[in-house]
Parts: sequence; structure tokens; C-alpha cells
Amino acid sequence: MATYSYSKEVETRLKDFFTDVIESDDMAKTIRQVNYTLSLCAMRGCETVESEIKNIEDSFYWLNKLAEVLDPYLEID
Repeated sequence: MATYSYSKEVETRLKDFFTDVIESDDMAKTIRQVNYTLSLCAMRGCETVESEIKNIEDSFYWLNKLAEVLDPYLEID
């Protein structure tokens, strides 16, 4: 298992993200929902269950927010 160390700036962003933006248990739930839906899609030949579309949209939003916290690729200086 690899060990990563983040800069103080990233640590601060993560702390803010999980306290001000979304609760960590909600984020974990979101990740699990995305994994579940993507697994279903793969097993069923990419026939995504219609009822899961909203969950996918929400999940991608939160995962992108987390990605921006870890590596602010879209941030404009």
C-alpha cells in the first residue's frame, strides 16, 4: 500500500471540503452509489437503470468537487 503526503494547502482544502461542503459519510455514500451504478452498467452491457440517472449526475458532481480539492485543475489564478 502506497503512502501519499499532501501539501498543507491540499490538507486545508480537504478539511474544508469535508466540513463546509459535504459530510464525509455523504461523500462515502456518493462514491458507493457511483460504484454500484457503474457496476450495473458494465454487467448489463451499459443499459443504465433509468432510476439511477439522477444519482449518477449528483455523484459525478461531488466526485469532481473532490477531485478539484485534491488537484485544482480547473481553478483559475
